[in-house]
Amino acid sequence: MLFFKNPDFHKKTVPLIAMISPVTAWLILLIALPLAYVFVISFCSVSPTHQIVFSFTLKNYAKLFNPDVLSIYYNSIVAASLTTAFCILIAYPFALIMSKTTPFRKTLMMIGLLLPFWTNSLIRLYGWRTILGRNGYLNEFLLWTGIINDPLEIMFTQGAVVIGMVYTLLPFMVLPVLTVIEKLDKNLIEASKDLGAGIVKTFRHIMLPLTAPGIFAGSIMVFIPSLGYFFVADLMGGGNNQIIGNLISRQFKSAYNWPFGAALSIMLIAATLILVKIYTKSGGKIDELGAV
Repeated sequence: MLFFKNPDFHKKTVPLIAMISPVTAWLILLIALPLAYVFVISFCSVSPTHQIVFSFTLKNYAKLFNPDVLSIYYNSIVAASLTTAFCILIAYPFALIMSKTTPFRKTLMMIGLLLPFWTNSLIRLYGWRTILGRNGYLNEFLLWTGIINDPLEIMFTQGAVVIGMVYTLLPFMVLPVLTVIEKLDKNLIEASKDLGAGIVKTFRHIMLPLTAPGIFAGSIMVFIPSLGYFFVADLMGGGNNQIIGNLISRQFKSAYNWPFGAALSIMLIAATLILVKIYTKSGGKIDELGAV
């Protein structure tokens, strides 16, 4: 008990505990306890009146391998993979241009990237429906130019879902990629050019390996939300392209099967943790991933 009599304990440790305790209590109340509750009810069953019965069962996790559920996994992974790929293809050159431009232009590009996200995402997605609809601006333009003779059916397809996902999640790819590009040692690129390597070889052997952690971090930040953004699939896919997020939402809102919805949520959390572990094992830093 001597440390209680130590004046340094009261001067340094006590104020630190006083500052940390509210944050810790807040995290426990709003994150840890809800996650613990979700984990517990994932092993429960449902009564005929849709009430949660606290009796241990593994049936909810067995349902995860139902053929109908597996088909939704497949659709989700395809949509998330396409979203991630297109985000990389758009974000990498965008981040590269940002890193090489003047501070003023970089600020303008950053504002242009983030400013739309000050508006509700549902409103912005309805804007895309106006553009991509059968009588939307895109079809009207293509018909006017004579490129097509009949309107394209873009909305309520997987392509429309991917477009909505890319638009919604693009900043989460740009920011980590921009961070690693700005930290890149420019002397290595100059040395590569001095040794006779062209643009393609320099990119392949120098830039791409050194910026891979940023690409991987951005991929995690895009891929995982793509599995759960059910509102994008609802608005852009019209219910025809279900993802895991739609299945989870349906269990809690209409099917009233909370234990199965909880099991799906736990599976999604486990997938996230696995990807983050792979990221850290490959050399990525967890604090950089959290700072994006």
